[in-house]
Amino acid sequence: MSDEQQPRAEWVFHEQKKPRSGRVWLIVGIAVAVLVVAGVAMAFALSGGGAPVQEPTSSPTPTSSPTTTASPTPTPTSTPTPTPTSAQPDPEPTMEPETSPPPVAEPDLETFTERVQPRLDDATRGLDLAAANPEAGAQIVDSLQQDAANLAEAATPKAIAGDWASAVSRYAAELKTLRSAYDAGADPQGPLKASRDALRALRSIAGL
Repeated sequence: MSDEQQPRAEWVFHEQKKPRSGRVWLIVGIAVAVLVVAGVAMAFALSGGGAPVQEPTSSPTPTSSPTTTASPTPTPTSTPTPTPTSAQPDPEPTMEPETSPPPVAEPDLETFTERVQPRLDDATRGLDLAAANPEAGAQIVDSLQQDAANLAEAATPKAIAGDWASAVSRYAAELKTLRSAYDAGADPQGPLKASRDALRALRSIAGL
């Protein structure tokens, strides 16, 4: 056993790693640069510097405008206050002159007869009906009195105007007496005869 070599103890030194300080500083520098760029970009965006800058365009040279001369301001004049005048009365409306209807042309005897004959014929029939129907006599006489008023207003030829007016007036009076007889319930025969006589006189004047 003595002849065998005894193992020798050897010191083994592991290779020490070199410090990586250079790489660390490089990483730190890059990070700082990124932060600086980010900060500049953010400040640039907030300040609106990102908008494109428009180059100034040449504006036309302003021409001199004509000088306006100040016109003198007119001095206001005092307006006289109108003095209230007393109200004048309204003019009275002018009355238009009344125009009378034109006179009716005088008819000849033949034309006059044609106009009055229908009423004179109705009067003859009316007196006959009143004599035959005493209970309706008053109403019949009322109608005859209206016809007598129309006969009095009829245009009459001058040749018979006076006689016609007198005969119509007499006939109207006899009808009034007959009406009173019917109202009183008296015998109407006398007033009926007088009315017929007055009517015959009218018919004679009218040429019937």
